Amino acid sequence: MALIAWPIGLLIWANGLLQHTPALSGAADTPGTTYLLAGTDARGDEGGIPQDGTEGQRTDTILLLHVPESGPTAMISLPRDTYVEVPGHGPAKLNSAFAWGGAPLLVQTVEGLTGLTIDHYAEIGMGGVSHLVDAVGGVNLCYDGDVNDPDSGMVWTAGCHDVDGQAALSFARMRKADPQGDVGRALRQRQLIGAVMGKVSPGSLAFDPGAQVALVDAGTGALTFDEDAGVLDVARLALAFRAANAEGGITGTPPIVSIDYRPGNIGSTVLLDADATPDFFAAIRDGSLPPGPVGGVPGS
Repeated sequence: MALIAWPIGLLIWANGLLQHTPALSGAADTPGTTYLLAGTDARGDEGGIPQDGTEGQRTDTILLLHVPESGPTAMISLPRDTYVEVPGHGPAKLNSAFAWGGAPLLVQTVEGLTGLTIDHYAEIGMGGVSHLVDAVGGVNLCYDGDVNDPDSGMVWTAGCHDVDGQAALSFARMRKADPQGDVGRALRQRQLIGAVMGKVSPGSLAFDPGAQVALVDAGTGALTFDEDAGVLDVARLALAFRAANAEGGITGTPPIVSIDYRPGNIGSTVLLDADATPDFFAAIRDGSLPPGPVGGVPGS
């Protein structure tokens, strides 16, 4: 009986701890289930990074996760500097939508870009990521280059390494030392989140109640969800992450034309391929793309 009661009690406890924020647009549903994840920056004691002139809130990671009615699950990194149309503001960087209007405006902007209605939204406080990594006992991360970046604190020897929470946070924040800039950082942040989800398997924590409680405590502290999400939606999100990162999933970016497009007044932006992008997201929606990596940086 205790083996049955424990997970039920853990589920009820975790559901009561979930933090919520208004996010969803109420737009008509599109096929499949679509999640939007935003990794928001923290400043100060929670591993914050210096101000960079961006007013308001910031999001360094924007991930679109789509589970089609049939076909492979896809996890697509949307670079924060993607040049988009922000409702009520005109052309701007995607990150600006979050700075100006938080989760609701970011959701609307991504829906306009992708043609996909966001069913659930999750916000990851990057300052809390280090606690989450430590709660799963560290993760293994890979980067093919030597790095000594004072801005992020990332010190790295090319290859794969087991890292603790603080090193993982530096890994996720580094941008200036990456030749791919914003796109490279988005790919590393996706790798980090995938590595954490890979450690959170039913078997890995099944017989360790202390680890389960530590993970729930760290996860609910670092994560905020849309107004409709419950703990079962969070579990489905974790399963979708695992599916996207598995051999049969899709990961990557939308089709990119330039990582240094300068339209004027807003600095360097990431320009998507206007002709290919609508068909790309339609294929993601329909589950018609083959598994494997997609998109990428021109010339890389």
